[in-house]
Amino acid sequence: MIRRHLSFAPGMTFILTLPILVWLLARPHPAGSQKQPIAWSSKEGPIAKDLDGLRQMPDDARARTTRQLAAAIRQLPVTPNKLRLAVQLASLSTEGDFGHDALQEVATTLADSLREQPIPSKPGQPAVPYVELAQLVRYEHVQSSLDDPQFATAMSKIDADDERRQAANFTLTDLQGQSWTLRDLGGKVVLVNFWATWCPPCLKEMPDLERLYEQFKDQGFVILGISDEDVNKVKPFIAKRNVTYPVLSDPGRKVNELFQINGIPKSFVYDRSGRLVAESIDMRTERQFLEMLGQAGLH
Repeated sequence: MIRRHLSFAPGMTFILTLPILVWLLARPHPAGSQKQPIAWSSKEGPIAKDLDGLRQMPDDARARTTRQLAAAIRQLPVTPNKLRLAVQLASLSTEGDFGHDALQEVATTLADSLREQPIPSKPGQPAVPYVELAQLVRYEHVQSSLDDPQFATAMSKIDADDERRQAANFTLTDLQGQSWTLRDLGGKVVLVNFWATWCPPCLKEMPDLERLYEQFKDQGFVILGISDEDVNKVKPFIAKRNVTYPVLSDPGRKVNELFQINGIPKSFVYDRSGRLVAESIDMRTERQFLEMLGQAGLH
């Protein structure tokens, strides 16, 4: 279940699946101890199974099932598994266009679970579930009344990250050897998209990005796709899919780190004056991308 792309050091990459979520949420284990498989209860097991199959559902069924799962998780007894399920649902609920109501249900479920089971934090570093909730509130425009210092810290970190992205500049080379500098593109609407060949949600949105590029490129629209993978892997991959917008190489992840990218796909839209006007924390549909571009004055 690919959702998060975590890079702890150059060349070391982890894909955040449910077991890694469990690792992030679990208490420290004694040195040398072994983690046991998750033991789901009779009520939790069917929910976990439905979550595993959520990505394979058609969008209309997925939206309906997302709301149903959120309600089902809220009804569970208070156990660590309840919070695990709420976090995984949150991480899957932003992969597309499933409606504001579904996202609000997901956020409510996660916030309720955190009220029931607050998680200890490291100094200045909110735990993963608080970050998930903060991202839903900021980027999906849902509401949460959770009163918790870690949630407030997560929201503050998002503000700081957005300030860095607003001021960001970079120069990278595309697959044809042409150099691109973000701040040299003044007067154009620029969509910066972070992606990878191994990321299913990234690949799902790529055809929509290509259609939008063809539709608006003559109006001064530029897409800069950024990958941290080896050029020799990316180049044939892009050629096979007939992607014509610039794809840039970030092998040292300097730009990924500048933009605080800890999950993909992520997209950032700058208007013609260079102002960051819209961003997404996950996959977007063509309709959702059009809404983002509309905030930059592109219609």
